Amino acid sequence: MKNAIIMAAGKGTRMHSNVPKVLHEVCGVPMVELIVNELKGAGAERIIAVTGFGHEAVEKVLEGKCEFALQEPQLGTGHAVMQARQLENEDGITAVVNGDAPCVSAQTYTRLFEACEDADMVILTVELPETVPYGRIIRNEDGTVARIVEYKDASEAERAVREMNAGMYAFRNRALFEGLKEIKNDNAQKEYYITDLVEIFRRKSLKVTALIAEDPAEVHGVNDNLELAEANRTMYRRTAQAWMKRGITIIDPDSTYIGPYVSIDQDTVIEPNVHLSGRTVIGRNVRIRPDTSLEDTIVKDGAIIEKAVLKGCTVEENSFIPPFTYRKAGLM
Repeated sequence: MKNAIIMAAGKGTRMHSNVPKVLHEVCGVPMVELIVNELKGAGAERIIAVTGFGHEAVEKVLEGKCEFALQEPQLGTGHAVMQARQLENEDGITAVVNGDAPCVSAQTYTRLFEACEDADMVILTVELPETVPYGRIIRNEDGTVARIVEYKDASEAERAVREMNAGMYAFRNRALFEGLKEIKNDNAQKEYYITDLVEIFRRKSLKVTALIAEDPAEVHGVNDNLELAEANRTMYRRTAQAWMKRGITIIDPDSTYIGPYVSIDQDTVIEPNVHLSGRTVIGRNVRIRPDTSLEDTIVKDGAIIEKAVLKGCTVEENSFIPPFTYRKAGLM
């Protein structure tokens, strides 16, 4: 059985917002909802979102999509995972992921689950320049993980290691919850850190390995509005590339904004500065001219839309929508 725990309790102080960080939108969708979707795409059967700040709002967005556990007060990553008690007696593999990393794909989560079939704990890692101040992965000669060394505590030789902790993991579920019982909070912050499980697992002679993310941009977290903009760029470009591989012509992917719930049929042409959002459905042989925005709109085969804003509309087959059309609902 595949399970997942999403750490989604933080406020996100650097966002300077009253909105919980995980509800800030990427591609028009709350980032934590994107994470739930990708985990399901990787086969996760039970997903627990550990909420905290603004938990009522987070739970409303994710209602019916996953289960919940409340972390209050918030005493570190290990403490967050401890709250997902409904998984304590489950078998299988549990991924522990960040609620502010919306660009991780289902393929990467799948690789993480698969890597844990031959280990008790897998750390998702990323290769970055030496100057990045993330925790370093120190491996044994056999390739297993010996320890994670935080940048501030690392020696010069350890800081030269380019493999770094991405902050996401997979565990044999029962080993995870047994290990959580041994985490201590004897540190300056009086918090429980999930990274302490590396030492605990090795003391128990359990196997700890690491999996390098193929694309560093995937695992980058969102901590402020600059990183939120970068996540949007990453996801919009990835979505455009996926549609182009399926037969859609997109003139300029960098100025095309397609949401995750949009559907497009073959031989459609999308020109620059087009926004497609919500549950928009585009048929075959459609041409969407520049500066068009469609939300929750159905466009049937052969239609041409020129510089229009449509929401909740249906565009009939082979019809032409002239420039500067603005319509909130109806048949066109």
